[in-house]
Amino acid sequence: MTAGPPTRIAIDHDDHHAEHVGRTADGRQFFLTTPFEPAGDDDEGQEFVALFLFEGSGRFLEARIDALGPRARLDQVAARATYEGRLASLGDVTFTRIEVEPFSVDRFGTTFGLIPEPPEDDGDDWWVILEPGDYMAFCPPWDSGEYDT
Repeated sequence: MTAGPPTRIAIDHDDHHAEHVGRTADGRQFFLTTPFEPAGDDDEGQEFVALFLFEGSGRFLEARIDALGPRARLDQVAARATYEGRLASLGDVTFTRIEVEPFSVDRFGTTFGLIPEPPEDDGDDWWVILEPGDYMAFCPPWDSGEYDT
């Protein structure tokens, strides 16, 4: 069991949810991803494009988030263009492992970020969950760079 939430977590570049993580030419770290709110009983869910920026040291700087609309009516062409536009806005990048601090921001009535969650039971570990959508979950050791989906 870990004593508390991490101050930094590692995310290794891969061909899945961490395809676009790395460093910009000026040394900042970035994570470009597609969070979502699943459809529920009372709503259609939402799709987003999120670009999270961090200092070279891993301290959170800012979140640039685009709301793409309801999941059921998502315009795939427009969504891809938004995503590619965010990636292009970074200029020259290197896709590589990042080590960043957990954070959260509220936009569009939704909480986004790498959010620490305390243990549910004695003997359990802290987790850091990518929200919304809970599609990447990190657990100790925090420097492993691996995640569960």
